[in-house]
Amino acid sequence: MANEAVNKLDTSANNPLPGPHEIPEKLPVLPLSDLVVFPHMVVPLLVSNKGSIQLIDDVVAGNRLVAVTLQNNPDDEQPHLSELHDIGCLARVLRMLKFPDDSVRVLIQGIKRIRISDTVGEDPYLVCRIQTLEDQIDRSLELSALARNAAHQFQEIIGLSPGMPDELKVAILNIEDLGKLSDVIAANLNISLQEKQGVLECVSLQERYDVLTLLLNRELEVLQLGSEIQHKVSSAMSKSQREYFLREQLKTIQKELGEGSEGGPEIKELRDKIDKAAMPAEVKKTAIREVDRLAAVPTASAEYTVARTYLDWLVGLPWAKSTEDKLEIVRAKRILDEDHYDLEQVKKRILEYLSVLKLKSGRNGNGRAVTSKSPILCFVGPPGVGKTSLGMSIARAMGRKFIRLSLGGVRDEAEIRGHRRTYIGALPGRILQGLRRAESNNPIFMLDEIDKVGADFRGDPSAALLEVLDPQQNNSFADHYLEVPFDLSRVMFITTANQLDPIPPALHDRMEVIELPGYTEQEKIHIATKYLIPRQIEENGLKKSQLRITSDALAAIIRNHTREAGVRNLERCIATVCRRTARRLVEHRTHSVTVVPRNVKNFLGQPEFFHDMVERSTEPGVAVALAWTPTGGDILFIEATRMPGRGSLILTGSLGDVMKESAQAALSYIRAHVRELQMDPKAFEKNDLHVHVPAGAIPKDGPSAGVTMAVALTSLLMQKPVRPATAMTGEITLRGKVLPVGGIKEKVLAAARSGITTIILPAYNRKDLTDVPLEIRRKMTFKFAKTIADVLKEGIPKVFVSD
Repeated sequence: MANEAVNKLDTSANNPLPGPHEIPEKLPVLPLSDLVVFPHMVVPLLVSNKGSIQLIDDVVAGNRLVAVTLQNNPDDEQPHLSELHDIGCLARVLRMLKFPDDSVRVLIQGIKRIRISDTVGEDPYLVCRIQTLEDQIDRSLELSALARNAAHQFQEIIGLSPGMPDELKVAILNIEDLGKLSDVIAANLNISLQEKQGVLECVSLQERYDVLTLLLNRELEVLQLGSEIQHKVSSAMSKSQREYFLREQLKTIQKELGEGSEGGPEIKELRDKIDKAAMPAEVKKTAIREVDRLAAVPTASAEYTVARTYLDWLVGLPWAKSTEDKLEIVRAKRILDEDHYDLEQVKKRILEYLSVLKLKSGRNGNGRAVTSKSPILCFVGPPGVGKTSLGMSIARAMGRKFIRLSLGGVRDEAEIRGHRRTYIGALPGRILQGLRRAESNNPIFMLDEIDKVGADFRGDPSAALLEVLDPQQNNSFADHYLEVPFDLSRVMFITTANQLDPIPPALHDRMEVIELPGYTEQEKIHIATKYLIPRQIEENGLKKSQLRITSDALAAIIRNHTREAGVRNLERCIATVCRRTARRLVEHRTHSVTVVPRNVKNFLGQPEFFHDMVERSTEPGVAVALAWTPTGGDILFIEATRMPGRGSLILTGSLGDVMKESAQAALSYIRAHVRELQMDPKAFEKNDLHVHVPAGAIPKDGPSAGVTMAVALTSLLMQKPVRPATAMTGEITLRGKVLPVGGIKEKVLAAARSGITTIILPAYNRKDLTDVPLEIRRKMTFKFAKTIADVLKEGIPKVFVSD
């Protein structure tokens, strides 16, 4: 095997080439792993393989001629003929030198192109038949032009390549043989082995120069591009050095003139901004100190950029900028009513706050305006009831800027408090970023989905919100990036949540919770008529005269195609009606569309929900319970059955521990009062009881289904069905007491949506009916119970419970 060291041009006249009659037909073949030898080139080789060393010894002892060619696999120690390129070069060994490490260094001279054909022998080295190849020369002007162009391009490459000697230019100018010129260029060109082998295999000079021209053009473009890049880098460095010297000279001149402390125009601009920002005294002192330090830092330093960014944030915050509150109560009430229907509790709270501001908007004895700390409100309710849009409406009513920050999935405390300036790319938290965008220190700041905040190794964002949402502390809120206090007491923070349980107690305690329950059917019809339909008509390119949806049709859509506490799905259904109406108008099938109950399915398809499900409770052992969920109220069916057994109680339906305990408490009460209920005590010993709550894939928990389980078990054991269209809720005790539960309004609304006409409630929950809309209360019958006996009398017709 052989390795390349250096290629040299053969300029010696002491080694005449052998004539055709002196070249034998069979020659030993020396494989080369990383070198292509061209004719007329003198190349040193390092030979370390034993077979190759013996080949060199035999060649030197003989006629000194050897065939060299490139092998396909450079790692192959003893390649066969099939693993070699068939076009190689006839070479003469000029000199040989042996070294103590058993390696041999030889100097060979390329003579002619040859074709290697048949194998004659392989032991101890490869011997093959060869055929010399003469250059095919077609004397033409095109060939002369190609050769002259190749020589010119190669001279340019030599000038751009510091590794090539200038003597090569002289050698190129003195070569008249076109074949030799092409081989010299190819041998010294920085191209791959395969590309060099391709040039070697070109016997036709015309074809060889065509290939060389492409390779020369590519290499010249690469070298020119590298030279341009190097020039640009050198120019940039020279420019930076020049700016540095000029800056140092400027500092010296300013120092001599006594102007060094003022800094340049940029520093003066920052000082002017600090004066205009009306910062608190402590913050201004920090800003001036940073400006003085910035003036002493070179602009090319990384520290300069950090300090400049910090000062930009300091002067960009609205320390004294605020919007003027519009304290006209009548106007604010009109705007709130325009944007949202009902939600009287929220509107009342906002109008109360505006009234307080109006009373305190006078001047005190010092002539300073008296401000009031903004409340921290938390809107809690199911999705789609308008919590987020209500915040925008409040901002419009008060004439303030509105900022919204979604906290869903936020797990990094730095999102609230910012990063320390020691970190690369540090920024203030999202609170101060929002204030800077709003350019006001008293906006409406909505923190959406506060119940979705999480915690991990990066900290707990809810802990950082404790200071933000505390009116007693947020007047000196300290961001990690600024490290100076900022007054957030004038910001009106409004948070939203679907449920309160995930919110930490300390954070919950800082907020004034306002619940936004679900809407009744009549309220949804009113909202759709006043808000949703006009908005969707406009968004879908319709005119009011082209689409009319009757109230009865809206009621049908609400009952049969939506089951929600809010109006989000209702708006999607209305949008679907508008899109399909638009298509009919475009296809010229009609000029206007009126949607009535009988043609709703033409727009929305078959009904998705059925509200006659209460008919399922006509069999003994089935009772309807009322449940509260984060998306509003819902109804649950409690089913009970019995089978021969040993008195076991089986509970299924993805029930939580509290719900399982309620079922056990209901069964214990029934077994303890078998005589009063006129049941057979032996029925419990010979039967297993199974209580199941359908929709088994949905987890369920809570104590409010206790009375329903008691009624279902009693109905089963007495074989008397529960009163039709009746639902109930309440927690039970072993002594038969019925305890109050929460979510009464949501549960009643869910019952009304499902066709329930009678509801049994704990007597202690009578006060909660005031939150239920009047039209719902008029349509339904409410029964109140203090004991389980009261529930059984009201829930199961003709049941007798002795006292």
